[in-house]
Amino acid sequence: MTHKPQLSFWQIWNMCFGFLGIQFGFALQNANVSRIFQTLGADVEAIPLLWIAAPLTGLLVQPIVGYLSDRTWTGLGRRRPYFLVGAVLASLALFLFPNVPALWVAAGMLWLLDASINISMEPFRAFVGDQMAPAQRPTGYAMQSFFIGVGSVVASMLPWILQHLGVDNTAPEGKIPDTVRYAFYAGGVVLLGAITWTVVRTREYSPQELAAFDDHEPAVAEVRRDAGAGLTRWTSLAVAALVLGLAGWFVVARFGLDKQLYVLAGGIAAYGALLLLAMRTRQDGMLANIMQDLHGMPRAMRRLAVVQFFSWFALFAMWIYTTPAVTSVHYAATDTASAAYNEGANWVGVLFAAYNLFAALAAVLIPGMVRRIGLRMSHLVNALLGAAGLLSMLVIHDPKWLLLSMVGVGFAWASILSLPYALLSDSVPAAKMGVYMGIFNFFIVIPQLVAVSLLGLMVKGLFGNQPIYALLIGGVSLVLAGLCVLRVPEPAATPVPAGAAAH
Repeated sequence: MTHKPQLSFWQIWNMCFGFLGIQFGFALQNANVSRIFQTLGADVEAIPLLWIAAPLTGLLVQPIVGYLSDRTWTGLGRRRPYFLVGAVLASLALFLFPNVPALWVAAGMLWLLDASINISMEPFRAFVGDQMAPAQRPTGYAMQSFFIGVGSVVASMLPWILQHLGVDNTAPEGKIPDTVRYAFYAGGVVLLGAITWTVVRTREYSPQELAAFDDHEPAVAEVRRDAGAGLTRWTSLAVAALVLGLAGWFVVARFGLDKQLYVLAGGIAAYGALLLLAMRTRQDGMLANIMQDLHGMPRAMRRLAVVQFFSWFALFAMWIYTTPAVTSVHYAATDTASAAYNEGANWVGVLFAAYNLFAALAAVLIPGMVRRIGLRMSHLVNALLGAAGLLSMLVIHDPKWLLLSMVGVGFAWASILSLPYALLSDSVPAAKMGVYMGIFNFFIVIPQLVAVSLLGLMVKGLFGNQPIYALLIGGVSLVLAGLCVLRVPEPAATPVPAGAAAH
């Protein structure tokens, strides 16, 4: 057994640079899709359901790409072929999205864009686990957070910047303003260019080289060995989930409940159906393997799943509702064709850029924070800062002061994008790094599906359809995420051996 060589700063830079492009695409999506939906005629309460493409594509794409990339070896490597294919597809989607003629086309285009970005993004998480020794992984994930922050700053601000450069920020009713269209075109170029840089400027260890390193098995929190014994023991669970989901679907239809509850009921039924299907397919097939690994997750991963649930529920609430919240409360505008609404929507882009700028700065500080107080306490502190940021938006009246709220959100965002992955990567075997990173995405996606099902109902039923209170829900959720991370076992530090050579 040998230690993985310590990577130099520029090697880490090159392998993470593609995340600049990935987050450029995600930031344009997060800051502008609700605006596009509203411009094309969507009601506020329907926005969460229209966003369903984002979590569902992650749920479907990431574990499949992770499973396949674990078993891929080409002249281009193990993960990099997926980087490149996803980048080409996502760039095409960014060029097409702002030219959609109708709401239903925009909803479909979101499926294409999000699926394509997920094809590129999933292997990047496993890439760090493949290439870096455990002691360097927090730095690698923090570097990804840095590029996420930098890319998002520019992407989120692009419509605002273009407006100040004289590009028209208003359009006839039902039309996308030029500021948004040109921003998406720029995003397509940046996404493809950044990912191509990482593909060209990095190399990968072969499967044989990975197996020879001393971190090819988990450092902590054993993988449950009974996972490979087959899935027949899960028959009752599968049947119960299928029956419960179908019953929920019937109740929603029978009593005319909010249609967004179909998503929650359908998700439960789909889980049961997939588990039953996995038991009836080849036990060495992709579906059976993914379901076995899902039910055989390490203890650390199970506890991190709860942290991820509350973290991403909060983030999805923020992404969906910040635009209608700020435009209605801070700009007193609900008419999407009005100058006040579009000025407020552009300011949301600036706010999103600000939290990503603060995230980039936080990414520089997080490795030092981890050295001083550990992974868990660092994540707790940052989650509480994020909660304070979201809750403060309910009491701040001047939209300019909302920039202060974004400081806390930025620290939480940088932490969410790095520290759970550092905790996870020391808990899973190297040979399954991709599939476990993909399965880990379930616990990013599931809270988003729950948010799609319940947020609109909660905001309408509990808060009189006032979107600002979705941010209250998000703040409370971040507090819970921070507290839950204290239950996750912290891996022992693995020192980098003196004189380890960079490759």
